[in-house]
Amino acid sequence: MPDESLANEYIEHVMPRRQAGSQPTWTDVKAKLANFDRLGLVGLIQDLYTAHKDNQTFLHARFGLGEDILKPYKKTLERWLWPDVLRNEDTSVVKAKQAISSYKKAVGEPVGLAELMVFYCECAAGFCNDVGYQDDSYFDALVRMFEQAVKIIAQLPASDRNPLIARLDKVRTISHNFGYGVGDDMDSLLAQYARK
Repeated sequence: MPDESLANEYIEHVMPRRQAGSQPTWTDVKAKLANFDRLGLVGLIQDLYTAHKDNQTFLHARFGLGEDILKPYKKTLERWLWPDVLRNEDTSVVKAKQAISSYKKAVGEPVGLAELMVFYCECAAGFCNDVGYQDDSYFDALVRMFEQAVKIIAQLPASDRNPLIARLDKVRTISHNFGYGVGDDMDSLLAQYARK
């Protein structure tokens, strides 16, 4: 029978115990990573890459791999903002916003971020217009995203800004069909940020 005390001593050496109730932090992970060599780090990243599709999307975006690094983010936006009602799919503003947040963490490039925000607005407004969807919180989220989009677009060069503003203007026009002051709010936001 193996000596249990030796096994416990080995475990404590390899994996020191944490204080009860404390959670590992980035500092703990960083300390462990300091012991990795280049091959070890590449192997770890490969394991992360194969573990989850979100990790693949993140790395592809971070390194600019593929023809359209925004495509997986747009696919997620479309799924959660313009669901297939015939299949009883539901909407999720939280999951849609998470796609934009994930892109921001991976790259955060302003033109790409603005593109995703405008696409969010197009999907949300298109869905509401297409199926007559009316939900206060969905409309509120749409107006907030519209505002974030015009704010970031206002900081872009005119060559990038103008096509995005034109697309938001179409969203604004469609949104007047919804009532609830959605189109009016968008009128004010465009006047405030984009028409300066």
